[in-house]
Amino acid sequence: MSVILLIGGSGFIGTQIARALVEGGHEVSVFVRGTTRGSTATLSAGVREIHGDRHRLQESAATLRALKPDVVIDCVLSSGRQARALMSTFRGTASRIVAVSSCDVYRACGVLHGSEPGPLEPIPLTESSPLRTRLQIYPAARIRVMQQVFGWLDEEYDKIPVEREVLGDPDLPGTVLRLPMVYGPGDPQHRLFPIVKRVDDGRPFMMFEEKHAAWRSPRGYVENVAAAIVLAALSDRAAGRIYNVGEAESLSELAWARRVSGVAGWNGQLVTVPADRAPAHVLRPGNLDQHWATDTTRVRQELGYAEPIAAEDAIGRTVEWTRAHPPPIDARAFDYTAEDEARSDIRPTPSGDAAERGGPRNRVPDR
Repeated sequence: MSVILLIGGSGFIGTQIARALVEGGHEVSVFVRGTTRGSTATLSAGVREIHGDRHRLQESAATLRALKPDVVIDCVLSSGRQARALMSTFRGTASRIVAVSSCDVYRACGVLHGSEPGPLEPIPLTESSPLRTRLQIYPAARIRVMQQVFGWLDEEYDKIPVEREVLGDPDLPGTVLRLPMVYGPGDPQHRLFPIVKRVDDGRPFMMFEEKHAAWRSPRGYVENVAAAIVLAALSDRAAGRIYNVGEAESLSELAWARRVSGVAGWNGQLVTVPADRAPAHVLRPGNLDQHWATDTTRVRQELGYAEPIAAEDAIGRTVEWTRAHPPPIDARAFDYTAEDEARSDIRPTPSGDAAERGGPRNRVPDR
């Protein structure tokens, strides 16, 4: 049995980590804000809750150090400043820090967003792929929007300084897990909603701009992602290591929509259109020639990771939750009249997708 402290244990991913640790027979404490909206209620029999403010960690340092945790898992590290405070708090007390990071540290992210000049990054992205050279790429206005969903973000949000602090301490070993786009019941971003709503609205087709349809990115189901984090936390081999986490294959947006809509019971057509004919709400910003596909071989080979929840079950559970918990609807994102007009001169291809009149040049492969 290990003594584990989980910082940010009441959130979307943190609750799943805590549950898996308790089920594994470990002693688990979670450091959370005073209001958890009941998210840890199902864990109350096996989890100790410590209330405090992640932004002022030093105020709770004595209480946290008294736990003498073997491992500290921090799900809500936002900046280098927070990471320095974390390492200072637990140096000499904990045996290891596990930091939840993001695939947005890669230079490929900066290329997509236009902050990194130069050529495209080759894919798949491995743990050794170049990182961004520019820090804090999200403008202040975007950070404020993100903080409405993720209250733990601070104004200095960037996972690159976080990783440097956690991996660079000579006295306190660290492990970093770079997460994908995480979906599942409780997802605060409702990632499946745009697909599920169109299915439930009875739309005969779904429309994608060509480059967005082909764009590939990593994804992971929340329980599977939590399982990878737990595995890394409990494995001494993970000390000093970085792991990409996510499904073995980074699907294109089109292939992902086909998979999700199929599980949701839809058999309509997937339509692609060039950018100059796509409705405004279908367009996505950035250099979509830069894909984010990641390689998760390391975590699988070194730690023996395999997803405990199969893809079909994961998607099915998320579709069911999405239908029961729809977010507020922005009607502009579902302008079906504009989509119908844009499709008026597009014919289906034999694959069941659709291409611009004139041939198959606009067909998008699944991968």
